[in-house]
Order: sequence, then structure tokens, then C-alpha cells
Amino acid sequence: MSYINIPLDALTSRLNIAGVSEQVRSQSFGQRFANLKPISEFLDLKRLSKPANFTEVQSRINYNIGYFSTNYAGVALMLGVYSLLTNLTLLFDIIFVGVGLFGIKKLNGRDLDVGFARATTSQLYTGLLIIGVPLFFWASPIGTALWLVGATGVTILGHASFMDKPIDTAFSEEAV
Repeated sequence: MSYINIPLDALTSRLNIAGVSEQVRSQSFGQRFANLKPISEFLDLKRLSKPANFTEVQSRINYNIGYFSTNYAGVALMLGVYSLLTNLTLLFDIIFVGVGLFGIKKLNGRDLDVGFARATTSQLYTGLLIIGVPLFFWASPIGTALWLVGATGVTILGHASFMDKPIDTAFSEEAV
């Protein structure tokens, strides 16, 4: 049986993924929002064009991911909010577990006394686990996460590969 050897190193080194992620981590939160490009520039239909070949696609993706990184983070955030709003069971479970953990923590280790029943913090955590975990799996978080990864990838890579670089950067690359 012969195996197909895919040189993933060649693809990832040409896309410069490590350089982009290092650039994103080095910026503070305030600097990231200062880098937000206007919507008219982000959705400039005059700069949309079909790339001629794969080398041009890689070049556009490298430039646009660095240039529009904050806008792409906003797109990913909006798609994440959309995925939670369309999967209300998952949203309810996240809120339920969060509020439950917050409420148990507010007890400061004391028992919960409701007049007719008394529950220790261990019993409360167990009840939260018994209700929260099956509800979490019933809400299909894996399907939501896979949809989110796919939708974000297609949206960001599609925009980055079809959005042409500004003319001034094209001339500066030829001079080098």
C-alpha cells in the first residue's frame, strides 16, 4: 500500500502562519482596535478580482490577513455570536452552567438552605454536572464548532484571496 505524502510544511511556510500569529500576539488590546479598518475599505468591491494563480492567492492571503486582521477577528466574533443565537440550547446550557457556578461560588462553602431542603456545595456541583453535561452534548457543540470553523475559514480565506492588494503595495513589491 502506497501512502500519499502531502508536504504541509511547504504550504504553511509560504502562507507565513507563524509570522501572522506572532504579530497578533505582540499587539495590546487597544492597539488591535486601533488597527480596525473602515467598512468601506474592508468591503471595497472595486478591489475584488479573481487571482491569476495560486502564488497570487498566497500573496493576497498573506497581505490581507495581516492588514485586515482586526476586521477578520470581528467577523469571527460575529459568526460565533450568530452560531450561539441559532443554537439556543447550547446558549441556554452555557448560561445555566455559568450562573450555576457563580451561584455556588457565592455561597462561600456554606450549604444551601431552602427551608424544606439542605444541599451541600458538593451536591450542588453534582446536580449541575448531572444536568449540564447531558444538556451540553444534546445541544451538539461539536457540530456548532465545526460549522463555526468552516464558516469562518471560508469567509476569511475567501475575502483574503479575492481582495486585491492596493496599487501602492503592488508597486513597492516590484521594486524590491
